[in-house]
Amino acid sequence: MIEVKEDYSLKPYNTFAIDVKCRYFVESDEEEALRAFVADYEWQPSEVLILGGGSNFLFTEDFTGTVFYPAMQGKEVIKEDEEEVWVRIGAGVEWDDFVAWTVEQGWGGVENLSFIPGHVGAAPVQNVGAYGMEAGERIDRVEAIALDKAIQVEIAGKDCRFAYRDSIFKREWKNRYIITRVVFRLSKKPEFRLDYGALRSELEKMGGEVNLTNIRQAVIRIRRSKLPDVAEIPNAGSFFKNPVVSREQADRLLAEYPGMPVYEVDDACCKLAAGWMIEQCGWKGRTWGKAGVHDKQALVLVNRGGASGIEITRLANEIRKSVFMKFGIWIEPEVYVI
Repeated sequence: MIEVKEDYSLKPYNTFAIDVKCRYFVESDEEEALRAFVADYEWQPSEVLILGGGSNFLFTEDFTGTVFYPAMQGKEVIKEDEEEVWVRIGAGVEWDDFVAWTVEQGWGGVENLSFIPGHVGAAPVQNVGAYGMEAGERIDRVEAIALDKAIQVEIAGKDCRFAYRDSIFKREWKNRYIITRVVFRLSKKPEFRLDYGALRSELEKMGGEVNLTNIRQAVIRIRRSKLPDVAEIPNAGSFFKNPVVSREQADRLLAEYPGMPVYEVDDACCKLAAGWMIEQCGWKGRTWGKAGVHDKQALVLVNRGGASGIEITRLANEIRKSVFMKFGIWIEPEVYVI
């Protein structure tokens, strides 16, 4: 099935609840129907936007091109052995529904990514991550429709150039492929990652066995305590990336700010906590017109009611400037501003 709508509101399709429109909105839950539609036109990347759950977008104006909304459903096991299982998931499946399913089956690899909003199709683009785990580590391949040739293709995970909140789909291949399904390789004998953030301490508070179910519940409890519900307070989760700096720069900052959280990336680099730096600059809980910074997590910018995308963008820019003035570091948005 394919459905095309004209002059269509995107407010229900972005978690900031910004009321903008697109010229055309194309929704499909069938690969062949979507591929046939794509074949009838010549597409330029600047005229196309591929949208899933809209949990990583901030719209500042109407989009004058075509929005593709891949809504493919389904979860299936396509291969397994004694150690691992390969599962094929539709791009339109809610990400947290997928994570819940893997935990129910006893398969490890994405449990730390519980309660993240959005669709499965966005996971390879953003390389979603949390609590020391990234989706890209478990993506075996991506199935997609190439807009330029109107053909269905398979892209190996190793060719996606996954990095921290990044992939080739955000760069060279931006708006060139409509992801329709994702194949994940999960572990039947999971190795838990508990040493990032407050995950281990939350598990200790809960008591009981350390297993996939309890890890998922601990992550959900932490996220609920810090992050606002998008249905009540529109937001896009963490607005900024945690900056990665050289070990020398991290050491200099630690000498000046002994309480600064620093996470080792490798022998040469460290990751800093953007939320901590934003909080040190006095932004946590502040209001900026109809926008603001969440009072429990400074990484989260919120729409307090009727804010425009431009207003939220201006707030983000002011935060970036103040962090640079205090710490000498430009923090980068994780959210895609259009």
